Amino acid sequence: MDFKVRVVCATRETAEGFAARSALGRSLGLYASLFELRLFPGNSAGLPLAYNTAIRESAADPAILVFVHDDVHLLDFYWPTRLFNGLAKFDIIGLAGNRRRVERQPAWRFLDDQFTRDARDNLSGVIAHGKAWPADYISAYGPPGHEVKLLDGVMLAARSDTLISRNVWFDEAFDFHFYDLDFCRTAEQRGLRMGTWGISVMHESDGSFGTPAWRAGYERYLSKWKS
Repeated sequence: MDFKVRVVCATRETAEGFAARSALGRSLGLYASLFELRLFPGNSAGLPLAYNTAIRESAADPAILVFVHDDVHLLDFYWPTRLFNGLAKFDIIGLAGNRRRVERQPAWRFLDDQFTRDARDNLSGVIAHGKAWPADYISAYGPPGHEVKLLDGVMLAARSDTLISRNVWFDEAFDFHFYDLDFCRTAEQRGLRMGTWGISVMHESDGSFGTPAWRAGYERYLSKWKS
């Protein structure tokens, strides 16, 4: 374990509110000696700008970067070890994803903008959902540990030197939607391997699909990638 772990989170909360009220902030308080935190409090500018700032800063201070939403409860005592193990196999890891990509795909688990879910054989990963344990439900998409083409952006992890050396960044044209699909396609173009990994978390949200902001992001994504 020669690389430190740096958790990167952009939140609308103040720094104090993040630590006291957010799922991630309260979870991280249990693991204070295991990671560094790069927090972007009071954020309303979108995730890619914050994430790219953390990547650039890491050029002088390399780390495993964990890009994660603030409404995630970390339930796994061994999550730093899981990160090291996952990144020994893949260049980028996440919690859930799809082993294939299809034309005009609007999210990693859906096939079309009517939100038709892809077949289980193509999906990989497990995420719990709820605000208190036991969770409201657990989404078991498929066994983790598989190589995928698309990952859910709720948690993404990679070594900073890998991202910088392969020139893989988040596109700041996106804000809170489609940044993850776009990031995965860029990573694939640069020859990086992506995979799901088993890390126990509970997410307070199951995503916001179909809103005007989401549909604007979808059109931007299709315009960029043409498919």
